[in-house]
Amino acid sequence: MSSTEQLPQTPDTRVHRYRWLQRESRQDLYDVLDAALVAHVGFATPDGRTMVIPMGYARVDDAILMHGSTGAGLNRNAKTGVDLTATITVLDGLVFAESLFDSTLNYRCAMVFGTADPVADEEKEACIKAISDRLMPGRWEEVRPPTTRELAATYVLRLPLDKASVKVREGGPDGDVVDGLWTGHVPFVSSIGEPIVQEGVGAAAPASVANTLARFRG
Repeated sequence: MSSTEQLPQTPDTRVHRYRWLQRESRQDLYDVLDAALVAHVGFATPDGRTMVIPMGYARVDDAILMHGSTGAGLNRNAKTGVDLTATITVLDGLVFAESLFDSTLNYRCAMVFGTADPVADEEKEACIKAISDRLMPGRWEEVRPPTTRELAATYVLRLPLDKASVKVREGGPDGDVVDGLWTGHVPFVSSIGEPIVQEGVGAAAPASVANTLARFRG
């Protein structure tokens, strides 16, 4: 799909609270997904409970891929697809308004609704590589490939991006300036630290470490 395409609007995806903060292009969705690394995934268990778990992911074209152990609750429920909601948030700052009621956060948030289907066995290795390349670019070529047993113990779910909502809040307070009171906003900036080698390792840092630093330092 084209990144300039507008996201379909449905009752589930329409923002009601501060609706002017909703972003409606597919590129807005891609920007949030590509900026974050963790999705909080909500789903119903067979016994009627509601669970939310954090999962690493990668966006590939117009879907996100998430992987985990075949023994995990979500993956046990997903052998024929599982209905879920994935929420992805990037925190950008705190907004100090003229009252605590009006104080808020600056953020970029996406919610993706739909049915996540397990990828076919023949696709699994390529999907795991895509997630690896998203988080540790180049590491796949530096280590041994997954074994047959490891692949069998890993589930990969594909969640299409055909039903999603995006909301972005940025900038300072919306209210008027109050004489004698400081108002404004405090930006949050995520940073990546220097690599720390495992004790006993004598090898030099590989290309994947440099690639990871370059990717996440922008």
